[in-house]
Amino acid sequence: MRLKVLWPGRTRSPEIKNLQSFYIEKIQRMSKFRLIETKEARGIDERNQQKILKIESEGLEKYLDRDYIICLSNKGNEMNSEEMAQMLKKKALSHPYPISFLVGGFLGLGPKILNRADFILSLSKMTFSHELIRIFLLEQIYRSLSIIKGINYAK
Repeated sequence: MRLKVLWPGRTRSPEIKNLQSFYIEKIQRMSKFRLIETKEARGIDERNQQKILKIESEGLEKYLDRDYIICLSNKGNEMNSEEMAQMLKKKALSHPYPISFLVGGFLGLGPKILNRADFILSLSKMTFSHELIRIFLLEQIYRSLSIIKGINYAK
């Protein structure tokens, strides 16, 4: 299974960066994995949302080819950990290209990226910061891989 996670900009919080590294190391022990931090729209007034989303979408698109694209959005489909594990396992067997998870910046993902998605996933109906949701996603990827490989994971 080849997995990629893409998001605009670097994680700024040192505490979140530490957790990010913790989960990435665990994931890389079980799967080919690549984290890609793409171009972040900086120095643009927040009122110019379309321009920000366009810049960030273009940065993400550069790293997508024939990937199976899973976009994170609070308007997406919810699933439990076992369902996510089964979806990843099924896609890994049927799709020869990477499975890519896309996380938006503070404004989320642009409509062009969302329209390109093969699946839109919601990790919660609640809204979380774009940096914190990165940890939730990495933890769920690690949990899914643990389920697929039959490794006990503390609940």
